[in-house]
Amino acid sequence: MAGKEERKRVLVVGGSGYLGQHLLAASSTVDRLDVAFTHHSPAPPQPLLETLPSVRAFRADLRSGDGFEAISASFGQPHVVVNCAAMSVPRACELDPPAAMATNVPSSLVNWLLSFGNEDSLLIQLSTDQVYEGVKSFYKEEDETMPVNMYGKSKVAAEKLIVEKCSNYAILRSSIIYGPQTISPVAKSLPIQWMDGVLSQGQQVEFFSDEFRCPVYVKDMVDVILSLTKTWFPAHASDDGKKSRSS
Repeated sequence: MAGKEERKRVLVVGGSGYLGQHLLAASSTVDRLDVAFTHHSPAPPQPLLETLPSVRAFRADLRSGDGFEAISASFGQPHVVVNCAAMSVPRACELDPPAAMATNVPSSLVNWLLSFGNEDSLLIQLSTDQVYEGVKSFYKEEDETMPVNMYGKSKVAAEKLIVEKCSNYAILRSSIIYGPQTISPVAKSLPIQWMDGVLSQGQQVEFFSDEFRCPVYVKDMVDVILSLTKTWFPAHASDDGKKSRSS
């Protein structure tokens, strides 16, 4: 690519969550990245803003789409969007299926990206290994999706929407994510921290024995996302003028 390399604008949707905060911390140290995130609460976590002063925060509602136009006006069209936002507790999804579908199927986010009328944005969607039926171990990407719970069903619906509507996307099906605490503690129970708390009280830790899971270290997930981010070049920036795709 001739000339000076363009800075990339990266938007982390759900950046105040567990994976989102780790991604923001790592992204803020990468050259030529302008980083922003969305949060659903009335105010973003103050410790996050104080620790990462270069990162911009925007309030947005993933269900209604409120707040995305403000991002367009102030931050601009992002070159990379990482959707970490989710209603990810299976029990909560079972109790309120409409809320699970409204939150986990990013219709408003996809429509917002389509409104730019170009193919300059890469959407990285976080999904789950719970899109599979769960009757065997070590599923492969090409295996049929057949979720048995509402969380998995909502994530399959999200994947189908993105495949149908988006030209440039990457879908990452993750299992349980573990690792160190975040800059601003999150409300969700974390595997390592939960085990440490139980064991420190002298109690026994009980695990499921009827599942095959492959926990993923959070910083490995971050590395994969950053690799996709660094190698993505918008269509208008391609040497030959052809479209750049990632899927």
